[in-house]
Amino acid sequence: MSRSGASPSGLLRGISRFDFIALIINITIGAGILGLPARLYALVGTWSLLAYGVSAAVVTLIILCFAEVSSRFSSTGGPYLYSRVAFGPLVGFEVGWLFWLSRVASFASICNLFVSYAALFRPQLAEGWERTGLMTALVAGLATLNYIGVQRSARVNTIFTVSKLVVIGAFAVFGLLFIDPAAFRFPGVPDYAPFSQAVLLLIFTFSGFDVAAIPSGEVQQPQRTVPVALLVSIGTVAVLFMAVQVVCIGTLPNLAQSERPLSDAAGQFVGPAGALFITIVALLTALGTLHALMLTGPRLLFAMAEQQQLPSWLARTHPRFRTPYVAILITATSQLLLAVTGTFLYALTLSTLIRLSYFALTCAALPVLRQRQDVPSAQFRVAGGWLVSGLAVLLCGWLLSNSSGREARDVAIAGAVGLLIYWRMRSA
Repeated sequence: MSRSGASPSGLLRGISRFDFIALIINITIGAGILGLPARLYALVGTWSLLAYGVSAAVVTLIILCFAEVSSRFSSTGGPYLYSRVAFGPLVGFEVGWLFWLSRVASFASICNLFVSYAALFRPQLAEGWERTGLMTALVAGLATLNYIGVQRSARVNTIFTVSKLVVIGAFAVFGLLFIDPAAFRFPGVPDYAPFSQAVLLLIFTFSGFDVAAIPSGEVQQPQRTVPVALLVSIGTVAVLFMAVQVVCIGTLPNLAQSERPLSDAAGQFVGPAGALFITIVALLTALGTLHALMLTGPRLLFAMAEQQQLPSWLARTHPRFRTPYVAILITATSQLLLAVTGTFLYALTLSTLIRLSYFALTCAALPVLRQRQDVPSAQFRVAGGWLVSGLAVLLCGWLLSNSSGREARDVAIAGAVGLLIYWRMRSA
């Protein structure tokens, strides 16, 4: 098979290692970075820098587990595939179902965020037919781009990623020249509750690697590319996020009260042009994340249909473009309906427990798969894998303990719906 040839599923392996690294970075640097510095500072002040270090350490443990587990597989599915192989079809289906719902809901939320920022230039975009029209054009454009070929889509994603890194990196580097060292005061050690909340918030800000692992069936040499890309990406993002937090603390006196911290900070050392600059960055960041979600979300439906856990027509690939065109159309339609109606389908409540759950399952899969003789050998092995896996699962449990009963209820409802679909497919 050629490096960019077809995978056994009929998909085209058109995503190179560089493009895949860009995909992970693009998803991880989401719109949350635009408001995150103020939220963290309000919780724990300058200790937010320590929270970054703790969360980066936790995510690194999880990523190490993802790196080893993913190095065994070359098919589409990501955490859905890992859970199904390690723990059976029922667990795999529930992970895939909930994962897809959370991705659709995230797309709808970010689509609304994009429109709200665009409305700063034209207020009429915030409501009525112009709002609906902009969302429809946005979804249709991104869906079409994914429909006509993964290579084109991957190249566009890379352009978004490079643009994000350039503009946010410029903010961080230029802003470091204007920081006030006196702003970095460390009062008493913060309480457990706000500090753990800050770490929890950062865990999901660092997330994105889990979504990017879904289209492995279209990645060149995925068993080697995915582990390397995961580790390079998290290092890049961690350094960038930390630099942004340092700039915001050092240049913005009332950081905790800021609704748009990057914009306000840029205004301090650039002037009025800073707010316009960051608004453009916000639009670029949101658009890049939307594109990445459109690329990855449909591949979950494709993977589940490929394993006969959803109707087989969802696994159809276009004869010319070799893309899962039916899954793309279904996902895009769902995203548009949620975005237009404003019903985010548990957008905030589901994401927390869903991600922690399949993070823990993937980490737990590492020792399970090491004991199995019927799975491919790992191309990447973590030193002290059992210890790393155990620590990662415990840390996921700690973060789950900070979730509310409402979140658990919402996940249970969505999981029950998935269970009905699973048994319906089994009995068909």
